[in-house]
Amino acid sequence: MASSTTTRKPANGDRERALENRATRDDPTGTDRNADIVLGAAVIAMGLLAGLIYAWAITVMPALTAADDRTLVDAMQQTNDNPAFPLTFLVAGALAAVALFQARRSGSATTAGWIVAGLALYTVTVVVTGAIHIPLNEDLKNAGDPARIENLAAVRDDFATPWVAWNIVRTLASTAAFASLAWALVLRGRMGRAEQPRRTDEGDHR
Repeated sequence: MASSTTTRKPANGDRERALENRATRDDPTGTDRNADIVLGAAVIAMGLLAGLIYAWAITVMPALTAADDRTLVDAMQQTNDNPAFPLTFLVAGALAAVALFQARRSGSATTAGWIVAGLALYTVTVVVTGAIHIPLNEDLKNAGDPARIENLAAVRDDFATPWVAWNIVRTLASTAAFASLAWALVLRGRMGRAEQPRRTDEGDHR
């Protein structure tokens, strides 16, 4: 008696599940998409930080140093209590750190290298801020009411001269950090476009 083999055709539900699984493997909408979003957000946050510091370097401090002693001291005492600046600092660093973790996990060595460079330059910005600017801001705040400071010119000079000089350093560092993260995002986009035809070819041969 001849035996016959019956080939079972996949049911519609099986076919749909197979296509669903293939899309999950091939289409970069999961982890890869999340990594893109995080790195893009890190670039934006670092750009805001660099732009904020740059604005102080080219507009705020030149205007204040051109003003009289009392105006500079009073204005800087008021602006030092703004929470937006430290918040921008924290968000930029945290997003860049998460982006680095995701790049290393995905094996993107080149992208990770540029993110490391961005974080290193960001660290320079943080160190300069913590070692120079924050102590200067605190000393100026503790000097008291500008109307009651005896030697206002000396207080102004002790504050403004190092503050302005070191702000140039952190302007350059933060701008370079932004550029490094932006280049990492560009490289990640190029790799994604290069992998897309390969993913398409693999999907066609399945």
